Amino acid sequence: MNFADQVPKLGTLLIGIAIFFAVVALVLLLVDRAPKRNRERWQIGFLLAPAVLLLLIGLVIPAIRTTILSFMNNDGTKFVGFDNFKWMFTTPDIRVVLRNTAMWVILGPLVATSVGLVYAVLVDKTKFEKLAKSLIFLPMAISFVGAGIIWKFVYAGRVGKNEIGLLNQLVIAAHGTPWAWTVRAPWNTLFLIVVMVWIQAGFATVVLSAAIKGIPADTVEAARIDGANSWQMFWQITVPSIRPALVVVVVTISIATLKVFDIVRAMTGGNFDTSVVANEMYNQSFRYNESGHGAALALLLFLLVLPIVFYQVRAIRQRREI
Repeated sequence: MNFADQVPKLGTLLIGIAIFFAVVALVLLLVDRAPKRNRERWQIGFLLAPAVLLLLIGLVIPAIRTTILSFMNNDGTKFVGFDNFKWMFTTPDIRVVLRNTAMWVILGPLVATSVGLVYAVLVDKTKFEKLAKSLIFLPMAISFVGAGIIWKFVYAGRVGKNEIGLLNQLVIAAHGTPWAWTVRAPWNTLFLIVVMVWIQAGFATVVLSAAIKGIPADTVEAARIDGANSWQMFWQITVPSIRPALVVVVVTISIATLKVFDIVRAMTGGNFDTSVVANEMYNQSFRYNESGHGAALALLLFLLVLPIVFYQVRAIRQRREI
C-alpha cells in the first residue's frame, strides 16, 4: 500500500484532531466567559457537557436501541414481545451457553480471589515478597487474546500425531495418554476458566496484600498474645479486616468474567460447548444476522452486570459514611 492510499486516512485523522482541539478551546472559552452570577454552576455545566454528550452517544442511546431491538424480530421490522427471551431459555444450545456463563461467574472470581488471598498471605513480609508479587502480577500485562493464544498452545492436543501441547508432553512423560483438553465438555470450560484465574490472580494478590499490610499492628499483636495460631489469625483477624478489599476484588473480577469474550473466542471460538453469553451475542448479531437474538443476549448481560455494579456503589458509599 503506497503513501497516496494513506492520504485520505491521514486527512481524516487530522480533521478529527482539529475538531477535538476546537471543542476543547470552545469549552475553555465558554468557561472563561461564564456569567458572573452562578459562575461555578455554569463552569461545571460547560466542563461536563462534552462528557455527557459522549456518554449519551456511546452508551445511553445504544443501550436504548439494543433494548428495543430485543423485543423485535431479527430484521427489526416487527414487534415480537418476549419471543427472543423465550428462545434464549428454551433452546438447548443457548441453555448450554447460560450454564457456561454461570460456571465462569461462580468459579472465576471465587478461585482467582482465593488464590490471590492465599498467595498474599504466604508471601507477606517474606524476603522475596516483591519478586513473588511481580511474578504473579505479570499475566495482568497480557491481553485476554494474548493469554488465550498462550494457553491454546499449552492445551494443544493432536491425539495420534506429534504432540506440541505442554500439558500433553507432560502426560506423555508420565507414560499417560494424551488428552484433547479443549474439546471434551464440560471440562473444557473449566480449563478455559483457568486462563482467567491465571490473569486475575495477580490483581487479587496486589489489592489484598495492600489490605493485609493495612491491618493495625496492635490487633495482630493482641491476637498473638491471646494464643491465636496461624489458622485462627487468618480466619478471625485477616479475613474480617480486609473484607472491603475482598468485596472490591470479587466484584471487579465478576464483572470481567461476565463480559468474557476474548479468551473463548481465541481458544475455541465457542465450539465444543464452550460458548458464553458475550460470544453468543457476537455470533447471533454478526455471524447469523439474528439481531433480535443478539440484542436479547446483550440485554441479559447488561441486567446481570447491573446488580453487581449497584452493590459496589452501595458498598463504597457505606465505607465513605463510616
